[in-house]
Amino acid sequence: MQTLLRARYFQCLTIPGSVRALHKDYRPGIPQNFSNYESMKQDFKLEAGKRPSNPAFWWINGNGEEVRWSFEDLGSLSRKFANILTEACALQRGDRVIVILPRIPEWWLANIACMRTGTVLIPGTTQLTQKDILYRLQSSKAKCIITNEVLAPAVDAVASECENLHSKLIVSQKPREGWENLKEMMKHASDNHTCVKTKHNEMMAIFFTSGTSGSPKMTGHTHSSFGLGLSVNGRFWLDLTPSDVMWNTSDTGWAKSAWSSVFSPWIQGACVFAHYLPRFEPTSILQTLCKFPITVFCSAPTAYRMLVRNDKTRSSKFKSLKHCLSAGEPINPEVTEQWRNKTGLDIYEGYGQTETVLICGNFKGMKIKPGSMGKPSPAFDVKILDANGNVLPPGQEGDIGIQVLPNRPCGLFTHYIDDPTKTASTLRGNFYITGDRGYMDEDGYFWFVARSDDIILSSGYRIGPFEVECALSEHPAVAESAVVSSPDPIRGEVVKAFIVLNPDYKSHDQEQLKKEIQEHVKKTTAPYKYPRKVEFIQELPKTVSGKIKRKELKKTEWETI
Repeated sequence: MQTLLRARYFQCLTIPGSVRALHKDYRPGIPQNFSNYESMKQDFKLEAGKRPSNPAFWWINGNGEEVRWSFEDLGSLSRKFANILTEACALQRGDRVIVILPRIPEWWLANIACMRTGTVLIPGTTQLTQKDILYRLQSSKAKCIITNEVLAPAVDAVASECENLHSKLIVSQKPREGWENLKEMMKHASDNHTCVKTKHNEMMAIFFTSGTSGSPKMTGHTHSSFGLGLSVNGRFWLDLTPSDVMWNTSDTGWAKSAWSSVFSPWIQGACVFAHYLPRFEPTSILQTLCKFPITVFCSAPTAYRMLVRNDKTRSSKFKSLKHCLSAGEPINPEVTEQWRNKTGLDIYEGYGQTETVLICGNFKGMKIKPGSMGKPSPAFDVKILDANGNVLPPGQEGDIGIQVLPNRPCGLFTHYIDDPTKTASTLRGNFYITGDRGYMDEDGYFWFVARSDDIILSSGYRIGPFEVECALSEHPAVAESAVVSSPDPIRGEVVKAFIVLNPDYKSHDQEQLKKEIQEHVKKTTAPYKYPRKVEFIQELPKTVSGKIKRKELKKTEWETI
């Protein structure tokens, strides 16, 4: 019954044809690399791309500086970088390299140079603190770190506690004591380098998870799991060809950048577009989409929420843009509706993890059901499972799993480094358990409910935070919200909403506003899901990747009893 009510809630958000007509330029996506979902799934096989003649990399910084590299340029420059790693830094095959750089060209060169040398890339976001850097250096036993002048002092402050660290490269116009200057070294390095012949199962990269449910884990990926596995993303979900220019706004510290800023576009021969943008600025994003021939755009749901609230979105003319995508967390159906109404373009949501390539997605040529993650990627056999590993029928909520036995699919991580217990906990029978809850409808579409440990049990009802947050986001007073469980002497636990108000509503009577919001949720979704507790706060706690830390909010609730 709960699942039926949930489905009805999202069905009411399905966009009728008359709404689509609000934007005269509405254009549904037509696939370039496949004919339809069924044939894509049936005929799927991994393929390596071909090197085209168009630009491979296009970078701007918003201040007039611009870099354009061909694939040949990338080859020559990355060979120089590779020689620096093996000669000046004395790194050997299998050694680990932490790279903490903003969106600058050297970050992309570092990715390729590590692959050339067989060293293991460990990316990190520039938002890391001194404590975060120490944790990553010690946990990974990295021998080299590459960063800029902003974070170099933090590295120097902890370097003495990191016994494995012996090489430090800085990307800067100025020298720094104790550091080798990459820019200067690139001027003199040879571009004659022989690529190490790595095997498909050798470690290529380690990604620290975002830490939404505990300390960040080290997730290992091989030259095949990401190096080949991400062809699925590029060919089918992003639907890229050599004529495309792909802009992904993800931070360089996360696996999503490997997904959409490195492997997926370059496997398909597309051009990677990058904007330095130290922080997300909606106006700059819109101006860039208008000015440059970007054909494919991918960003996080938070970014789209900011863009649809910007007054300039409707009047912006995206002359080249034809495909918009979102990943990282569920996107609210009303945001996709507003984006379509203002731009004439759909948002194709994808679902995956640091541990995987695309698990489910909305693909061109497929009917989009607002709120759904779409259908399984051709790379995986995805099922909804019960606690014993049995496959559940359509409409029943369970754990989202990927079949890994008897044949483990390409596109899945190898293990959590130095954590065999955590690695073993992800297996249930023949399936890898994602840690997310969801259900599949009668049409084969998958729907996200919550992280397994975020589910709220109240008076016998199972309530997913995402549904309540979707309902809350439709109220004009709500800028952002996070929903968690809170202890209750009668019901065991109840729904509590932490809400960041839009500026225009901060002066309103708080108690009256709480009641209005509660009534709104009762009318928007099943009444039992409404937040019995509401707290207005200035900002939500988030990970450095921008994901809401519900666990932290939940902990404060339960520590008080």
